[in-house]
Amino acid sequence: MSNIKILDKEFELFIPYEKIRSVIEDMADKMNETLVGKNPLFLCILNGSFMFAAEVFKRISLLDAEISFVKLASYSGTQTTGEVKELIGLNESLEGRTVIILEDIVDSGITIDNTVKQLQAMNPAEIQVATMLLKPDALVKDVKLDYVGIEIPNDFIVGYGLDYDGRGRNLIDIFKVVE
Repeated sequence: MSNIKILDKEFELFIPYEKIRSVIEDMADKMNETLVGKNPLFLCILNGSFMFAAEVFKRISLLDAEISFVKLASYSGTQTTGEVKELIGLNESLEGRTVIILEDIVDSGITIDNTVKQLQAMNPAEIQVATMLLKPDALVKDVKLDYVGIEIPNDFIVGYGLDYDGRGRNLIDIFKVVE
């Protein structure tokens, strides 16, 4: 599949699944090395990062690793709203734990910045951020990213958990909008 249409927009193949899988394998290998003895809690940011989180977590070999989920939103259509709303909260205690936020994409940095600030109030030992994709040209917040999969230009993309008005998350490859 090279081009697809979702609603009123056409998209072209941008990152094939084989590349995504390879990047995630490398990232998980690094996590397995650096998180030994840290009682890690992986925190999946829903909805977009569910596919990324599943791929990472099934490659984590640490027996004390746990995963949990929060749902945050800052997008409407193809544009960020600039506002983050917590929709579903966290039930686990973070006190003294190493928390690894699993995010599908960091573009403006608003969601990660907001999430890290909220989590810091819960007294974790440390907070790390892993993102599958990074749009460096779109950053408006200065955020610390510990694991970055692929840096991409500031194009609108769908697939592999990323959506356009709720559609396209199920695509295994990542597609970018055709302007």
